[in-house]
Amino acid sequence: MTRWTVSDIPPQNGRSAVVTGTGGLGFEDALALARAGCEVVLAGRDSLKGASAVDRIRRDIPGAKIRFEPLDLAEFGSIAAFADRLGRQRQSLDILINNAGIMVPPRRRTTADGVELQFGTNYLGHFALTAHLLPLLRAGVQSRVVSLSSVAAPAGAINFDDLNAVTRYRPMPVYSQSKLACLIFAFELQRRSDAGAWGITSIASHPGISRTDLLHNGPGRWSVHGMARSFLPFLFQPVAQGALPTLYAATSPNALAGGYYGPDGLGELRGSPAAVKVPPQALDERVAARLWEMSEVMADVRFPSTSLDPSHSLFQLVAPAAAA
Repeated sequence: MTRWTVSDIPPQNGRSAVVTGTGGLGFEDALALARAGCEVVLAGRDSLKGASAVDRIRRDIPGAKIRFEPLDLAEFGSIAAFADRLGRQRQSLDILINNAGIMVPPRRRTTADGVELQFGTNYLGHFALTAHLLPLLRAGVQSRVVSLSSVAAPAGAINFDDLNAVTRYRPMPVYSQSKLACLIFAFELQRRSDAGAWGITSIASHPGISRTDLLHNGPGRWSVHGMARSFLPFLFQPVAQGALPTLYAATSPNALAGGYYGPDGLGELRGSPAAVKVPPQALDERVAARLWEMSEVMADVRFPSTSLDPSHSLFQLVAPAAAA
């Protein structure tokens, strides 16, 4: 792959996108898509921050088709309300970028629905959002769902015995689990789209290590992670560069369905978009099926049935062991 940049984004006129997260990577995604002519809905929980982001983009791109919509991924009711509003406003959606996230809060916190905050926001909220927006995506033209994983995903494992980290909360392993779950979801969504003829392309991406506020907002500015972000900026690539793998996945005609894209530099920490290595635990289809069914129960959403759905519920087969 040549060194792909935002100048390589094909014209997006007539296409529409939802991007979650109003700062950092989400802002850069929305900015680049709007510049390419896409109609963008920038979604986040902070209305003031969202309005500021939209104003900045409109100042940079006069006539940009962009607006803010409130969405709290840590509250299933907010997710359903967002999808309902969008469904009443439009008939289709072409791009969904599942970007927003939280990283390593030092103490265990939960969503409004009682789910551990990192797993609930980074993964389960986006799982629910995708389910609610699926009818719009199926009505879109060559629609794509891009789910953000992380360089932390290879260190992750899905702890079915304690998905909510009730027994033991360790910030970084829980974060890694949430980002591994995002990657597993991206691959399973593609398998189910193929099996059910949904017409949706699902792709995963990760930004390497970028200069976002994720570490300041999560563990805190004076944590070890936060101080590294503040005082060792050379370790982090510019946010606009970190957004490129996601933009490539969302727009490039060469991005493959079921693919995974990240930076091509040393350790996938920085560089230009390229296909990157998939951790083996993300390819276990039994784990993917089990996680999918448990996620539908936890989020109280249902995707359409496909030929991948077992005749005997995998969730029913494994749930007793997981609850023990």
